[in-house]
Amino acid sequence: MQPLVLQARRALTPLEQVEDAVVVVDADRIVAIGRRGELRTPDSAWRFEFPDCTLVPGFVDIHIHGAAGRDAMEATPEALAAIASAVARFGTTTLLATTVTAQLEHTLRSLRGMAEYILHHQTDGPPASRQAWMAGVHLEGPFINPVRRGVHPEEFILAPSLPVLEQMLEAAQGQARILTLAPELPGALELVAAARRHGLVVSLGHTDATYQQACSAIQHGAQHAAHMFNAMRPFSHRETGIIGAVLTAPEVTAELIADGVHVHPAAMQLLLAAKGVARVILVSDGTAATGMPDGNYQLGTIPVVVSGGVCRDHQGRLAGSTLTLDRALRNIVRLGVPFEEALRMVTLNPARLLGMDSTIGILAPGAQADLVLLDDDLHVRGVMTRGTGLPGAKEES
Repeated sequence: MQPLVLQARRALTPLEQVEDAVVVVDADRIVAIGRRGELRTPDSAWRFEFPDCTLVPGFVDIHIHGAAGRDAMEATPEALAAIASAVARFGTTTLLATTVTAQLEHTLRSLRGMAEYILHHQTDGPPASRQAWMAGVHLEGPFINPVRRGVHPEEFILAPSLPVLEQMLEAAQGQARILTLAPELPGALELVAAARRHGLVVSLGHTDATYQQACSAIQHGAQHAAHMFNAMRPFSHRETGIIGAVLTAPEVTAELIADGVHVHPAAMQLLLAAKGVARVILVSDGTAATGMPDGNYQLGTIPVVVSGGVCRDHQGRLAGSTLTLDRALRNIVRLGVPFEEALRMVTLNPARLLGMDSTIGILAPGAQADLVLLDDDLHVRGVMTRGTGLPGAKEES
């Protein structure tokens, strides 16, 4: 396979801007990046020019339940491949398949299927077709507070249990990356410690925690907050709850669903002002309806209805989204965040949370060849996943 030389008006690594940029790709890796005329490139390489576009790292979605009419809890190779292919069109090149609370046996079966797909239906080399790389699993539930459950089925919510967590981790076969739980529940702090010992990121979510309870969990090792402001005790100036704890804890990262439905723009601005660009991570919380027309879909075992692109259950409660990360990026830029800073929220920030920032979410020698080509309006014009795709692609998002 011949190397590729990709030339663009500029590239964002995203920590550095390279004008008149050249990126050299060999198989599934980036081997060099620099300015045209200053970087020696292989004579045998295929060359492609994108003079009106910007090359950026592929987007990393750490909280997504589905796309293309398929749900991650189906956990079949066909369903997971369909999700991975669908989101790649919109620039997402790495994702964490995310569970939703279900009957324990269903969850364990889903985790086994996800692990099987990750371990045996994906390889470290270039994929057969352009698909997002599934880097692991985000366990959302079942250790959540029924008071803040959102659409998670109450009958399947479980009290924090080390034996149940061990079952889930065994089923996930080392592929679990994030555990979202409610820290105020009895036994939750033991799970925080156990999850950290297993190398998981502990995320606070679907929680009615007070400020002190949230701070205690952070002191025990929790380092992340799921879909900030949603499914959380509301903020009050006398009892700020978990929102106050997250906003004032510099070590904690916060997810944001920037679709304009889940969070008011003023609350987005508050989060960005309090946390800074480096501690906010844009997520889709996407469902099977992502990339699909309005209609009826499933979120795990939950029937949901999409109308006007907004996903709700039959009681009218928000049930994930149809957001894609390219759209989230544009929405944040419209808030006034410079593109160069906003880009980190879909690339480097989530990669750092996962401890993978040397290989994903960055344009650098040795990193996976995951690249997105954006026009001046930040629409996707081409995508490469682990060396597959991009040249000649004409995407419309």
